[in-house]
Amino acid sequence: MKKMTKNYLLLLLVWLSMSSMSSCSHRVSQPAAAGVAVADDQQAASPAEKPGGEVVVGAARTGEYVPLLEGKRVALLSNQTGMVGDKHTLDLMLEQGVNVVTIFSPEHGFRGNADAGEHVSSSVDEKTGIPIASLYDGKSPMPSREVMDGIDIIVTDIQDVGLRFYTYYVTMINLMDAAVTYGKQFMVLDRPNPNGMYVDGPILDMSLKSGVGRLPIPTVHGMTLGELAQMANGEGWLKDSKKVDLTVIPCQNYTHQTRYTLPIAPSPNLPNMLAIYLYPSMCYFEGTTVSLGRGTDWPFQVYGHPDMTGYDFEFTPKSRFGAKTPPQMDNLCHGVDLHNLDAEDVIAKGINLEYIIDAYRNLTKNGKQFYLKSNFFDLLMGTTQVRQMIADGKNADEIKATWQGDVELFKAQRKPYLLYEE
Repeated sequence: MKKMTKNYLLLLLVWLSMSSMSSCSHRVSQPAAAGVAVADDQQAASPAEKPGGEVVVGAARTGEYVPLLEGKRVALLSNQTGMVGDKHTLDLMLEQGVNVVTIFSPEHGFRGNADAGEHVSSSVDEKTGIPIASLYDGKSPMPSREVMDGIDIIVTDIQDVGLRFYTYYVTMINLMDAAVTYGKQFMVLDRPNPNGMYVDGPILDMSLKSGVGRLPIPTVHGMTLGELAQMANGEGWLKDSKKVDLTVIPCQNYTHQTRYTLPIAPSPNLPNMLAIYLYPSMCYFEGTTVSLGRGTDWPFQVYGHPDMTGYDFEFTPKSRFGAKTPPQMDNLCHGVDLHNLDAEDVIAKGINLEYIIDAYRNLTKNGKQFYLKSNFFDLLMGTTQVRQMIADGKNADEIKATWQGDVELFKAQRKPYLLYEE
């Protein structure tokens, strides 16, 4: 009896110790999706749980991934955002002895200096001499067999902004398909999602699948690239519903409520955090004749048109870096200035269709053209229904209510793949 009591007390002490540890932080378990490995020391801790609370991106955790790349021929998908401090992940890998043989470049190119949608040619990285295989050259979103035969693993380190129509995740999914096709491994060095604090927008109607919509997810999916890669793998969204041999190196000290300020602009027309927060609401103007500020100091932070009336604010888009031929170039536009909005207010509203509805009503009441390409507007929205509801006079709240049920279903569907506290 004494021996049993002693053992029981010992077990009780161990259990209490483990419970105490778990109340402060918890280790991320392997997701339900098969073929996925996650660094097992990841803690989904809030920033307050460590001195300073600095977010540590996956690329900074060389001790976790460099050993996994030993003896392998590595292809790196990255661009100007792939930085650890003042050092690019490519240079960090080379210093650690990683055999990087190919660089994959997404939209805007490896150095991030191309316009949106501009074709980017394959080339060579001037600093390292490593070949760059463009995935945005207008030919094919998939690497050639020759390139794939020369590698063992694809590593992704790129800063996404968490929108279904932002093309970086599309490039990642295309490369995951290539890895499935050619039997290669895949790794994601994860980075925070600056729009990861909420989920909003309609689920993509897959009949509208395109380069600005690749997966059946809401406009704002609220996931990091690592989480999204796991979900694509686990939900059978890759080629032939197959799974890739996937490893994710998570961030540390990050949760989905962390306000993470990007140290580098992810693309030329998202120059600051307010533009990134407004992007889910403003990008729909790309499918219209209305300017959203490309070619000004406030891209995605203003909107206007030469024929809009009743506004005091004016701006004139000009050709400049990142916006060589912006919509309404050299035309005086009348419209709305959003660049002084409070960031938290923008976040709290989520997708705000009031802007697009305001411009639509202002132009059409005078018989002016609004839609530039209705099909592209639908591709960005992910559905044909919203365009029709706007034309029918529905307000922003009425339209948003139509997708709330799907958003809740998606949040439940994605839950097994989340690496960080919500």
